[in-house]
Amino acid sequence: MSSKAEILSTIIKNRRSIFPESYTQQEIPTSVIEQILESANYAPTHKLTQPWRFTVIRKEGKAKLGAELGRIYKETVPAEKFLQKKYDSFGQKTSQAEVILAINIQFHEDKLPNWEEIAAVGCAVQNMALTAESLNVGAYWSSPPLIDHLGDFLGLAENEKCYGLFYMGYHNAEQREANRTPMADKVKWIEG
Repeated sequence: MSSKAEILSTIIKNRRSIFPESYTQQEIPTSVIEQILESANYAPTHKLTQPWRFTVIRKEGKAKLGAELGRIYKETVPAEKFLQKKYDSFGQKTSQAEVILAINIQFHEDKLPNWEEIAAVGCAVQNMALTAESLNVGAYWSSPPLIDHLGDFLGLAENEKCYGLFYMGYHNAEQREANRTPMADKVKWIEG
């Protein structure tokens, strides 16, 4: 039997961004979505602000999100830079996903700097990505500039901001090797 460290290492090393075109349209049970979300709740959080907030978008909500992203794209991109293919991709990508989680941050500027809240949410999303991997659910964090305009659609409060969309779906993507340079090239040691 593998040790917990070996199991965790395998999950970490096997995690990849899995994109919507590989999703199979198999329904993700609510209990699995909740299990993935629950893992986010155990991320480190300075002063216990727990700044992560998520909006679950599924079923007909996905089409509404795709239409909203298209509307925002049309309104914010100059006419000479507008691409019909890009516009169409919003509806296509949202329809291919089984579930989309809007990744939102609730800031507490009176308690700590925003970067600490962003870091905490990054950790929460990593927890979700690892849990999704362990459950054979493909996922990836998308952060197009359009998310800056989703506040009204998501019903965010004044101190909240959307930092991305976490697309999820069961998938048929083949396992692929990680593309990483050696860790030794990225570490300095000070021992004396």
